[in-house]
Amino acid sequence: MSDSLWGGRFEAAMAAAMTAYTESLDVDRRMVAEDIWGSQAHAVMLAQCGIISDDDLAVILTWLERAREDHEAGRLQLKPELEDVHMNVERYLIDGAGPEYGGRLHTARSRNDQVLTDARLYVRARLLETETLLIHLCGAMLDLAEAHAETVMPGYTHSQHAQPITLGYWASAHVSAWSRDLRRLRQVYEIVNESPLGACALAGTDLPIDRHLTAELLGFERVHEHALDVTSSRDFLIESVAALSILMLGLSRLSEELVWWSTYEFRTVQLDDAYSSGSSIMPQKKNPDCAELTRGKAARVMGDLVQLLTVVKSVSFGYSRDLQEDKPPAWDAFDQVRGALATLAGAVATLRVDPRRMRELVDANFATATQLANWLVAVHGVPFRRAHEIVGRLVGELGKAQQTFTALQEVRRLLGEEGVEADEPTLREVLDPLRGVARQNSLGGPAPEETRRMIAALRERLAAAELDLSRRAEQIAEAKARLRTLIAAALGQTGKEDGDG
Repeated sequence: MSDSLWGGRFEAAMAAAMTAYTESLDVDRRMVAEDIWGSQAHAVMLAQCGIISDDDLAVILTWLERAREDHEAGRLQLKPELEDVHMNVERYLIDGAGPEYGGRLHTARSRNDQVLTDARLYVRARLLETETLLIHLCGAMLDLAEAHAETVMPGYTHSQHAQPITLGYWASAHVSAWSRDLRRLRQVYEIVNESPLGACALAGTDLPIDRHLTAELLGFERVHEHALDVTSSRDFLIESVAALSILMLGLSRLSEELVWWSTYEFRTVQLDDAYSSGSSIMPQKKNPDCAELTRGKAARVMGDLVQLLTVVKSVSFGYSRDLQEDKPPAWDAFDQVRGALATLAGAVATLRVDPRRMRELVDANFATATQLANWLVAVHGVPFRRAHEIVGRLVGELGKAQQTFTALQEVRRLLGEEGVEADEPTLREVLDPLRGVARQNSLGGPAPEETRRMIAALRERLAAAELDLSRRAEQIAEAKARLRTLIAAALGQTGKEDGDG
C-alpha cells in the first residue's frame, strides 16, 4: 500500500525510478517561503469562513510558523520521496501536529492551485527584482550619457560609418529602449498579480471559501476567477519569459558594441579589469567576457522561451503533469537576466572612454558627408539628389587619393569643379563633426541640448518607475503585515497549540 499523502486508492508504492523521475524539489525548493505563506493565508481563510475551528487554526499556524523559522534558519529538510515542496510542507505539519491537521489544511485546495499560487508569488518578487536591477543599469547608462553629451563618435548603419553622433546620444538610446522593457515588465506584473488560490483542481469547491480574502492576505491585486482557466494557465510564465527575452535582446546589442569597441582596432572604450578576464596562455589578453557571456546567455533565455512554449502548446484544459516542466525554463531566464543586469551595470559604471580616439574615427571615413550635402541644399539651393551626387563624387575622388575631408584645399577644389564656391574656414565649420551634430537639433536628434533634454526626460521616467516599484513592494509588505497580525491573534487564543492529545 502506498504511504503517499495521495495514496488511498493505490495498492503499491511508487517505483524508485518513478519517484526520482517525477520529483521536482530541485525546482520547487525556491518556493518554500511562498508555499508556507500561501498555506498560512489559506488556513486563516478556512477559519474565518467557519470551515475549520479556531483551535485547529492555532495548531496549524503554530507548525507552519515553525516550518517558516526552520526554513529561514536553513534547518528545513526537504525529502525527494515526497515529490514537491507542497507535500514536504504538509508532511512537516503532519509529523509535528498530527495527520488530522495536515488534512484540514488541505481542505478546499489542490496542488494545482497551490503550485500556481506559489509560482505567482515567486515570479512577482522576481519581476520586482528585475525592474530594480534594470533601473540601476539605466541610471549608470544615463550618467555616462550626461558626461559625454558632446563626445563625438561615429554613428553606424550596416556596421559602416554613417553620421556623427555623440556617445551621450548612443547611451541614452539604450535607455530609451530599456524604458520599454520596464513598461513590459510592469504589464507582465499586472498579469502575474492575480490570485489562483481556491480554484482547487479545476472546478472550485462546494465549501464556503472566500477567495478574495486569501488574495488580500497574499497581496494580490485581484482574483483570477475562472477555476478551469486558472489551473490550466501558464501564460503568465510565458509572458514573463517573453519580456525577459526581449530585454536580453537589448542587453546583447549593448554587449556586441562593447565587444567591438574594446578591440585594438576600435580602441574607443576599455572595460575595467573587474569586468574582464585574461588568457591562460597569452599574457597580453584582456577579454570582454561580461559582454560575450551576455550575448551567449541572451540565446539561452530565448531558448527558455521556446522550451516553455513547447511544453504548453498541446496541453488541454485541466492540469497535466507536462506542466511540471514550466518552471525550470522560467527560473533559468530570471537567473540569467539577473546576472546580466548586475554585471553590465557595473561594467557601464566603470567603463573608460577615449574621446580622442572617437574623434579620430569620425574624421577618418567621411562621416560628415551628409552635413556637406545638407549645406549644399540649405546655402546653395542645390536639390538634395544633386547634392548627394556631388558629395558622393567628392568622396570617391578623395578616397582614390587616400585623403579625407581634412584635406580642405582638395575639398574646395573638387567642389569648385561642381560650380560650388566655398572658402576653407566655411568648409572647416561645415565639416566639423561636433558643430554638425549641434545642428541636428530636430526632436529626438543628437544635438547636445536635445540629448540633455531626453536624458532629463528619461530620468523622470526612471523616477516614476522607481516610485511605482516602491508602491507595489509596500502593498506586498502591508499584506504580509496584515497576515502576521492575524497569525499572532490566532496563536494568542487558548486551545491546542502542539497537536498532543
